[in-house]
Amino acid sequence: MYRSALVAALAGAAVSSASALASAPPVGPLPAGPTTTITAAKGTLVSVALPQRSGKSWRLARRVSSRVLVETGEADVGSSVVVVYRAVGRGTVRVAYGLTRGETAHAYASATFIVRIR
Repeated sequence: MYRSALVAALAGAAVSSASALASAPPVGPLPAGPTTTITAAKGTLVSVALPQRSGKSWRLARRVSSRVLVETGEADVGSSVVVVYRAVGRGTVRVAYGLTRGETAHAYASATFIVRIR
């Protein structure tokens, strides 16, 4: 009896943790939007500012090489969402964001940052 209750509890925990680890669908095609170029030195912090939009959120649309940039924080600052990265290696990366309603794939707007770390 005790063993079957333990197995049932572990199975329930596994299902709960699996659903908690599920991620949002990737952001789909990005509409045309502004592109900004940023140049920084290795070891410095690089921040990007995105305008807040009611009912929508900015989501990272594409993978960013962790050999060049690593996200260190995000905050609402006034009417902007500011995302901060640490420049950990030399290279050039494209940081693309899509503006979505919740965790959907449809992007209503985009903002792209070409970041060059020297």
